[in-house]
Amino acid sequence: MPELNKTKKLNLIIFSSVIVISLAVSLLIVDFGILLPIGVIGLSIAIALQICLIKNVKFIIWLLVFYCFTFGILGREIGGAPWGTLQEAILLMGWLTLIFTADQHEWKNLNNDVTLLMTMWLIISILEVGNPAGASVRGWLQEIRAAALYPALTIPIGFLVLKKNKDLNIFLYMILGLSLLASLNGIKQLYIGPSPGEQRFLDDGGAMTHILFGKLRVFSFYSDAGQFGASQAHLGLIALILALGPFKTWKRIVLFVASMLMIYGMLISGTRGALFALVVGIFMAIMLSKNFKVVIIGGIVAFLFLGMLKYTAIGNGNYQIYRLRSALDPKEASLNVRLNSQRILREYLSSRPLGGGLGVIGVWGDAYNKDKFLSRIQPDSYWVKVWAMYGIVGFVIWFGIMMYILGKCSGIVWQIEDPKLKVKMIALTSGFAGILFCSYGNEVINTAPSSYVVYLSWVFVFLSPKFEEELRQQRDKSLNLD
Repeated sequence: MPELNKTKKLNLIIFSSVIVISLAVSLLIVDFGILLPIGVIGLSIAIALQICLIKNVKFIIWLLVFYCFTFGILGREIGGAPWGTLQEAILLMGWLTLIFTADQHEWKNLNNDVTLLMTMWLIISILEVGNPAGASVRGWLQEIRAAALYPALTIPIGFLVLKKNKDLNIFLYMILGLSLLASLNGIKQLYIGPSPGEQRFLDDGGAMTHILFGKLRVFSFYSDAGQFGASQAHLGLIALILALGPFKTWKRIVLFVASMLMIYGMLISGTRGALFALVVGIFMAIMLSKNFKVVIIGGIVAFLFLGMLKYTAIGNGNYQIYRLRSALDPKEASLNVRLNSQRILREYLSSRPLGGGLGVIGVWGDAYNKDKFLSRIQPDSYWVKVWAMYGIVGFVIWFGIMMYILGKCSGIVWQIEDPKLKVKMIALTSGFAGILFCSYGNEVINTAPSSYVVYLSWVFVFLSPKFEEELRQQRDKSLNLD
């Protein structure tokens, strides 16, 4: 009976609140127009979503993964709002959820190398606001989000809420499914035509970099063709490695077909640097397999493939293959432009070991630091961008962090004994290696969705020993029941 009265009282409060809010909105709409009810609706959705997150904490990660793949659709087809900024809103709601449900989590899980290193990198990035080069604070504020804030906020959430092998499987289903959807949209974009929003993107200046010699560089619903191509190579590699794993035949066939579609997506993007994500990732997977027969055969096949691209004209009748082949040409014009830019940067930064500050180069440099020399140089590479912003000191620290994480992940993978879990971890580690070295040619490891896939890949690899213990306990329990 007391429970029934409590429920009635709660219903009365909710009903009364709805009436009061409705009356207030009706009266204030006269002064504020349509923006007020839109704001109220948005706030109501946010409150409802926050309640859902509290009831199902893992939904934070799944929402973030889904959104990082799809917010480009909202930006192009709807527009009118800073859709990218909603990444911060989701992360903020995630951290509020963790605070509200603090007693449900093992906070000691945050005591790990990745969390500590990303926190250290965030601190370094915050200190960059005082860089003696005097870059704009607004540029710093924009750049620090992707450079340090997102990983520092995302990774701890992953370590706190991702606890079971089932979570790993959901993650793989989501990233491969969403990437395959991007592949299909890219194919549609090439053979049927872009959507109204995509066409508007091309008309508003995107055509300068996405239509070359009358050929469309497919970008699907990502920010640009560079990110689309690199992400397709990254996820196509993961799918290919999984297709070679000890899974059911029908799953391996589905994974192989998905992999081929994603690799085709990489080709039609015209992103030549994405080839190196594939090549480096394959070599990494071969080494992690600890199967020396596979190492030798795989190495021979990979070198033959690269040799075919480098020294033959096979497939040149296809524009995508012709463009991909140019990635191995040392005389290629755009490569020489990049090398020339790096020579200029080397000379300029030789007397500036701390770089020019965050946001001084690239998009935010053009927007907020037009008076700075570095803003007039296109980085065309995340490695070069880090070097320009943080200087050689910061670049060595960042590269050291990346290589340490890669080495630690590799060591963890080598110790895994469960064959299915091992191949999943090989796929995620190889994907990270590929996207890291691909970022020498393109700015991709700091851009969604590749960035979030990499951050969560680190989390899953570091958690994999716990997953293996979970699988071992399940097997032991099954044996005992038998």
